[in-house]
Amino acid sequence: MRAVGLISSSASDTVEAAVIDTDGRDNVIPLGGLSIPYDERLRWRILEATQNDLPTTEILRLERQLTAHHAQAYKALIATFPKETRDVELIGFHGPTLRHIPSEGLTLQIGNPWQLAEATRVPVVSDFRRHDMATGGQGGPLPAMFHWALMAKEPRPAMMLNISSVASVTWLSKENEIIAGDTGPGIGLLNEWVQEMAGRPHDLDGAVSQAGAADEQLVAAALDAPFFARPLPKAAGRHEFDHVDVSGLSVEDGAATLCAICAEAFAAAAKRLPDVPRLLWVTGAGSEQPVIVKHLKAHFAEVKNVSQRGLNPRTMAAECFAWMAVRHVRGLPITTPETTGCRSADCAGFIAVPK
Repeated sequence: MRAVGLISSSASDTVEAAVIDTDGRDNVIPLGGLSIPYDERLRWRILEATQNDLPTTEILRLERQLTAHHAQAYKALIATFPKETRDVELIGFHGPTLRHIPSEGLTLQIGNPWQLAEATRVPVVSDFRRHDMATGGQGGPLPAMFHWALMAKEPRPAMMLNISSVASVTWLSKENEIIAGDTGPGIGLLNEWVQEMAGRPHDLDGAVSQAGAADEQLVAAALDAPFFARPLPKAAGRHEFDHVDVSGLSVEDGAATLCAICAEAFAAAAKRLPDVPRLLWVTGAGSEQPVIVKHLKAHFAEVKNVSQRGLNPRTMAAECFAWMAVRHVRGLPITTPETTGCRSADCAGFIAVPK
């Protein structure tokens, strides 16, 4: 099937759009992708909604506006890749996460699938988290099964790190067993820090963090929290790491310390896996953040970006949701007990069909 994925980026600054051909299993053929930035006002409204409790009416207005932006991104994808998008059958849609509190079984992503289906005239599959959480899962990490598909032919053991707002790992054994889970903060805390202290939307290029030095005592104190001692699978929302406090540091040292926490938390989680591979594949919006990558290279013999396999780390998350949309219509599992802690491997999401 040919499917499009539309997601709000982890930095809440763009819509990522991608089109793939897939059987919903391990046959995944990327056909093209692009990013459509939010305008400045919409970006700051999304950031405000993720960091503060807004009135319900404001959230609904925000949802309508950002859904319209996703529809525009779909039209831009068609204009840029007319041949590749000619026979699109499905859209997988995942809007920004306003709240994710696995310990209470609570999650909220905004984005109106019915509005998007009517605007694009294509069936839209969305709401992938809540069924998993209703069956005892933690609602994430959702990309784990997609990473399993991409690593199907990798030498085992195999491992992939996804650096989004939160960092997550997918590990495959020689017997094709899977273990996944969130390992700690990704670029979420880093983005918030540089937004507040440096007036920058993010630090993906390392412009702030490369000028600083990590505070090792703060790194150790941050990793002493109960979350990091819990075994995989586990999931975290942004607020899981509110105890991380770099307010006493300079802007640059604070950014460098947050990068170190991301990498060191992952390294600690990886060392508890049954068999740690030499090669670590890295993807996600933060996969090319130079300070994070430098820390990772201190722990693993080889660290390779998925771009070295011809994949685009910026659009791979959108490809993931296109893939999950196909799995939904084919009744295939989105999550498993080994990836989220759910009771059984089940299909998830629902489909909005335009009239």
